[in-house]
Amino acid sequence: MRHVTKKPIKQERWQTKISGGNFVDKLYAYRNLHAHALFSSLGRLVASRFSSAMTIVVLAIAISLASGFYILVANLQQLAGNLEASNQISLFIKDEISEVRANKFADSIRKNPDIQAVKLITKEQALAEFQLYSGFGDAVKALEKNPLPVVIQVLPKNSLENEQALAVLLDDFERAAEVDFAQMDMQWVKRVQSIMEVARRGVILLSLLLGTGVLFITANTIRLELYKRRDEVVIAKLVGATNGFIHRPFLYSGFWIGFFSGVTAWFIVTTIMLILKRPVETLSRLYDDGFHIVFLGFTETLALLLISSVLGVVGSWIVLHFQLRQLKPE
Repeated sequence: MRHVTKKPIKQERWQTKISGGNFVDKLYAYRNLHAHALFSSLGRLVASRFSSAMTIVVLAIAISLASGFYILVANLQQLAGNLEASNQISLFIKDEISEVRANKFADSIRKNPDIQAVKLITKEQALAEFQLYSGFGDAVKALEKNPLPVVIQVLPKNSLENEQALAVLLDDFERAAEVDFAQMDMQWVKRVQSIMEVARRGVILLSLLLGTGVLFITANTIRLELYKRRDEVVIAKLVGATNGFIHRPFLYSGFWIGFFSGVTAWFIVTTIMLILKRPVETLSRLYDDGFHIVFLGFTETLALLLISSVLGVVGSWIVLHFQLRQLKPE
């Protein structure tokens, strides 16, 4: 029993030092209290490395699932951005409009801030492409007149994000005097938007569900730790330790559990993405696409570690808040 009471009494002396002395002494004492709680909690995790590793791996799998779905949506958004390049508005110019006037009309479209790119295809270019890809090259040569119109291909900015603005833009083009008719697959845009919205909401719901699981697992781990150190906590209360003083090492234990779980989850997600990187990019090259897998960036990595650490601390605080009320010195 002497060994159990030694550590709380030493820490209680530091706490007494905080209540007296100048501001610098209080600051140093406060720093020493937190440093001791931080590293002693880490030492306890290392001492029970097997059970700690089991808990951290379980939490890391849950966190990596949420992170993995986040990365999946980020890659889908990149893919949607690549698909957006094929989501062009084709403006078929009236046959009586000259190429000079069509070029002026294209220049006026380029000045629109909602337009990303404009490409004019002349009648000769359209006929050459038709001969090359249609397989009717000899039949086309027999024609006395080029029947194909001048076409202006327009790529709007963020066309997969604002369907209403896209519909208004398409309507404006259709009313232009130079345009015979404008063509675009609006149904395709709606489908892609719906898929991306479902994916985003799915990631949010999955993250909330897994985050709740992380809270409960951390809380149960700290509850077991509190049960093992029950005598130590009771003695600390007997010598006058405050709840904040008793909470501190357990909260730091929750922090370490959450932090190491976040680090492990980052390695799991990164390893999976590295395994998938080569075959996915090989498949992308077969379709002449510049798709590259997106990894967790620096900001996302910091957010992952911060969220997992905060979940560990919050889970610890929840169980301490309720369990310490039941531990009363007899």
